[in-house]
Amino acid sequence: MALQKNFLKTKPACKVRFLLTQEEAGAADTVHLVGEFNEWKADASPLKRQKDGSFTLELTLPLGKDYQFRYLLDTGQWLNDAGADAYVPCPFSGVDNSVVKV
Repeated sequence: MALQKNFLKTKPACKVRFLLTQEEAGAADTVHLVGEFNEWKADASPLKRQKDGSFTLELTLPLGKDYQFRYLLDTGQWLNDAGADAYVPCPFSGVDNSVVKV
């Protein structure tokens, strides 16, 4: 897992590339990015499967905020991003959420 950030010069935003490797995705056929930036809607942000079996998605996020998120695999498994900027406790499930800071 990895986060890549590209801060834009023309507006106060950052393009964030989310990546889940084939090994991390396991047997999943689909992966969704679920978080504060899409109101935790499970089907709002599907990652695109790459030729190497990894999954990626790029979002443009406004600067000055920390966004909590997790990956949801079609197997029903939730994953955090090992490359997240931070982790915070989730108030609902007793686990941590990943955080990207922009």
